[in-house]
Amino acid sequence: MGEELELMLAKIIETSNNNITITDEHGTIVYSNPTHWTMYGLEADAYIGKSVYELEESGVLSPSINALVLKEKKEVQILQHTTSGKVVMSTGFPIFNKEGRLVRVVSYSQDQTEIVKLQKQYQQLQSKMAGYQTEVEELREKEASHHPILFRSSTMQHIFTTIQRVAKTDASILFLGESGVGKSTLARYIHDQSERHKEPFIEVNCSTIPETLFESEMFGYEPGSFTGAHKSGKQGLIEQADQGTLFLDEIGELPLSIQVKLLKVLQEKKMMRVGGKEERHVNFRLITATNQPLKKMVDAGTFRFDLYYRLNVIPIRIPPLVERPDDIPILLQHYLQLINDKYNVEKKLHATTYDLLVHYEWPGNVREMENLLERLILTIEDPVIRPEHLPIELQKTRKEAVEYPTSFDANREEKKTLKETVEEVEIEMIARAYQQCKTTYEMAEVLGVSQPSVMYKMKKYKDRLRLNTT
Repeated sequence: MGEELELMLAKIIETSNNNITITDEHGTIVYSNPTHWTMYGLEADAYIGKSVYELEESGVLSPSINALVLKEKKEVQILQHTTSGKVVMSTGFPIFNKEGRLVRVVSYSQDQTEIVKLQKQYQQLQSKMAGYQTEVEELREKEASHHPILFRSSTMQHIFTTIQRVAKTDASILFLGESGVGKSTLARYIHDQSERHKEPFIEVNCSTIPETLFESEMFGYEPGSFTGAHKSGKQGLIEQADQGTLFLDEIGELPLSIQVKLLKVLQEKKMMRVGGKEERHVNFRLITATNQPLKKMVDAGTFRFDLYYRLNVIPIRIPPLVERPDDIPILLQHYLQLINDKYNVEKKLHATTYDLLVHYEWPGNVREMENLLERLILTIEDPVIRPEHLPIELQKTRKEAVEYPTSFDANREEKKTLKETVEEVEIEMIARAYQQCKTTYEMAEVLGVSQPSVMYKMKKYKDRLRLNTT
């Protein structure tokens, strides 16, 4: 090799961003990148002229990639563990002369310590999540609940604690809240946790029964009591709930005439079928729900005050989703999985779609969320549900929309590479997630990535992120 060529090779290796080591056929180091040995906790250029076998024997290289290539006479890749605690990925390549004799070995090394650490953290997180999932499944089986109550917000935690405290009793419960917040699910949960869980749970939506049929539906009727009546009569919904739970949803729609009769049933534990002469004893636990202001209806005379106070023993207001945003991510994950399983598909949410759904105000609450996800999963052919698949009104109602580049303008004054553009978007999204979330785990959920990835990117962009930590 000529002197100029050798100098040029030495300079290339010296200035390279890669960690390069070249040995001769005897394993003697002839060239080495100055920063290469810092990964092994040693001074740069301290081992030019040293034998890799000697370094391997002393424990500096464990093992030596160049020594392995000399032995195998082919490309080799290994993970090394240094005395300084680092994990190094090394790849070695043999160099043969014209006669086919191995004359040099060139190896490249990369510090993988941080990546291995992130992988370990990710595995630990996966293991922990699997453990949590197992605990949840065991809890569901133990409680025999077909309607899991999913929440993360402190508001719902307080409500859930109250529900657990009163579930074992027979106290009347009145759920207040907007349509779709999950009142019927909570009523079912209370029944499942009560002493009556083996008995019927009868749910009645008072807004769906015509007033003319209400009495016969609720109290039943005797044979021949009116034109069109079944010849053997019919058992009413109140009788069907005997020994179990009667859940009257939309109780504010209950006609005044039925309110009087219902109050008598609650007071006397007796009822009579339409056209009947014999009172029947009934024993049920009553749960009611409404999205109407019953107190104002009492003041206006459209709802009986004595029935109101009979129902209002334990009032529980269920807040809309807009007041408990912490619950939205876990509900999204639950219903996405539930509907995927239902239709045997594996649709996923794009990170931006997920972000839009998390920040949507959900005027229809949980019911709207479930219906929207089901519609998207059934009507979108792509395996990934993207922002453009969402309804227009949903895309426009996000409180703090993130601006994403939608096209590349070759004529713009400030030309940026794809990498630079991607980095800018990542930095913007991380900064917004940081302001919105309390932990890196919540940030990961919002961004649609793993928590170790969030940590890595925050470290990567720490000098460019404008994080308000005050």
